[in-house]
Amino acid sequence: MRPSRTTLRAAISTVSAAVLATTVLAGAPATARAAEPASAPAAAAAASGAPSVRFVDIQGDGGTTLKANVFTPAGADGTRRYPVIVLPTSWSMPQIEYMAQARKLADKGYVVVGYNSRGFWQSGGEIDTAGPKDVADASKVIDWALAHTPADPQKVGMGGVSYGAGISLLAAAFDKRIKAVAALSGWGDLVGSIYSGRTEHRQAAGFLGATGALTGRPSAEFRTIMKDFLASNLDKEKDLIAWGRKRSPATYLDRINANGAAVMLGNAWGDSIFPPNQTADFYEKLTGPKRLEFRPGDHATAEGLGLFGLPNDTWTDTQRWFDHYLKGADNGVDRESPVLLKSRSTGAYEGYQSWKDVPSAQRRIALDGSKQLHTNWDSGADGGLVILSSMLDQFLRLPPMASIPLLPRSLAAVWQSERYDTGQRVRGTTRLHTTLTSTAESGTAIAYLYDVGPLGIGKLVTHAPYTFHDKTPNQPFGVDLDLFSTAYDVPAGHRLAVVVDTVDPLYNEHNPSGARLTFSSPANDPSYVSVPVRD
Repeated sequence: MRPSRTTLRAAISTVSAAVLATTVLAGAPATARAAEPASAPAAAAAASGAPSVRFVDIQGDGGTTLKANVFTPAGADGTRRYPVIVLPTSWSMPQIEYMAQARKLADKGYVVVGYNSRGFWQSGGEIDTAGPKDVADASKVIDWALAHTPADPQKVGMGGVSYGAGISLLAAAFDKRIKAVAALSGWGDLVGSIYSGRTEHRQAAGFLGATGALTGRPSAEFRTIMKDFLASNLDKEKDLIAWGRKRSPATYLDRINANGAAVMLGNAWGDSIFPPNQTADFYEKLTGPKRLEFRPGDHATAEGLGLFGLPNDTWTDTQRWFDHYLKGADNGVDRESPVLLKSRSTGAYEGYQSWKDVPSAQRRIALDGSKQLHTNWDSGADGGLVILSSMLDQFLRLPPMASIPLLPRSLAAVWQSERYDTGQRVRGTTRLHTTLTSTAESGTAIAYLYDVGPLGIGKLVTHAPYTFHDKTPNQPFGVDLDLFSTAYDVPAGHRLAVVVDTVDPLYNEHNPSGARLTFSSPANDPSYVSVPVRD
């Protein structure tokens, strides 16, 4: 018999609760007493010297019940107030997601409220996908914290991972009480994340849809959006974009800047749900106190181990951010270089004053000649698998690979640089410019940049998809494409290869059967790839 979704959800909840709760309790045996009835947590905490925790129901927007947990600093007796941090859960995660970090923050003198976003697990309502109801819920949780805990109304922070990050940024646009935000593996532009290059990110959207259906209650609106998106329903494209813009913090940049919250953004180079470009673009447009951190990994993996209470640089910097902007601690975080990058190749940190300062030079690779591709067949060059591939790169430094000499030239256009005598530190956003001619009015191409060693094996540096519609068949047109930003070190003696093909399992493709794409380099408009490097 196939288990029901409810049974699966209960099983996952039980396992997650056991793992996370064990981590929290093992970190401080005294917190076992925090599970006592709510009438005694303060006394228990005072006796044990540990923060108290209680599980509560909070009424969200429209009276929807949100399941939450509240950590209160040890010794809180009602005679003083503490900074408060509100943590909405990630997509599909149970309310205990942040308990290990919440306890650490409470140890440092914070009231911390973690709550399950509406539509997931035991919280009520349907999934709003960071819509107006989710934003209103965040303010309701702040209201509750100020009324039912020793929280200081002048020192309110929000943060979270993924879905919780996006909700926190959106809430900062609509609630002036929020003074600091830590958004980890979140998004600034939802459309630019899962529809970059006008291409549906099929695996990413499918992952979100499947996990949402397993652990939550998708709304009719969300089901319709997912159906139209995955089916590449162009008749609904304007509606899809409007839906995504409504849920994008970038749409409300003026409000976020006017409210003045201090914003820290932390993401991964290989984030296959929310690629780094849109995060960097959003960061550049913030005018208040801000910080940007990029590390190797995929979606939520850079900070993931910290959720189990393990040492984690992202969470360490998150606490420092809150300490300075909520508690006034002179810890130097405001004087450090605000852009912090960790190389995928060396693991070394680099600090910059702005995102624009990251590259110091450009290496051009000429895309000479004319190359024609047959479509609908995978050449063997691809971006890997959602979540898995960039995790392998993060932990084992094994990005997706391809044998560049063996790529079939009828399916993949290939250009290579000369061998570099010195190492090349690729830093920032690689840009492609070319002229494209198609035998059909619609089509898709995917551009890749590979680090190629002496044996011709290419390691993926970066890539990005590009889709066009409504073009005149057999009429050339210009293409400009930003590949996903990265920090990768190409060893001396290696070369860079640019590969373009028409099929990648990560994305929907729009090439009609039998269509052909031709890439050319007119004399009056040469084609090239510009690679940003740090000399």
